[in-house]
Amino acid sequence: MDIDRIIRMNELTSIVGLSRSTIYRLIQEGKFPKQIHLSIRTAGWRLSVINEWINQKETI
Repeated sequence: MDIDRIIRMNELTSIVGLSRSTIYRLIQEGKFPKQIHLSIRTAGWRLSVINEWINQKETI
């Protein structure tokens, strides 16, 4: 699996086990990585950044 690929919301919710609304709330609180805007209506997240976030959560 390419660690630096861009993932979209459906895959993100599956990977982190959080709902869309929880992810957006955590972004607003500064507790979750912000998305990368790919176009006006499209956004995604770098898989490497999400994996780092998951690893940091496990060490807490």
